[in-house]
Amino acid sequence: MRTELARLTGETRAEIAERIRESQQHGEFSEDNSELDQVKTEQAFVENRIAELKSILSHAAELVPDNIPVDHVGIGSVVKIEDLEYGDTFEVRVVSSIEADPDKDYLSSESPMGTALFGGQPGETVSFEAPDGIKKFKIHAITR
Repeated sequence: MRTELARLTGETRAEIAERIRESQQHGEFSEDNSELDQVKTEQAFVENRIAELKSILSHAAELVPDNIPVDHVGIGSVVKIEDLEYGDTFEVRVVSSIEADPDKDYLSSESPMGTALFGGQPGETVSFEAPDGIKKFKIHAITR
């Protein structure tokens, strides 16, 4: 989130301002200019996102690695699990819903799977309702 905030407040804001300046210099903005409307919409989106990120970060608590539990699944836990239907074993990190990112295997604690895993211990089997039926996973290990 900090990286996104830095990008938005730096290069993205500068790019939008430059696009507005260039268009004004060339006299391209008029009452009915869709380009101006598009840039203003983009600028509003960026400013809203900046405000949202600042708010989130101002209320966020830094996760201290030593405070991440290894005896049960909690926020920050890396969980090695086995899909009991297919036999696949993989790891996910349980995170807040804001940090969830499937590409990084960051699983929201508020998702059906995250809710099922939360509080679980090594050796336990958890299950949850997925769109294609009940899914069962075995917790093999929990690390930081």
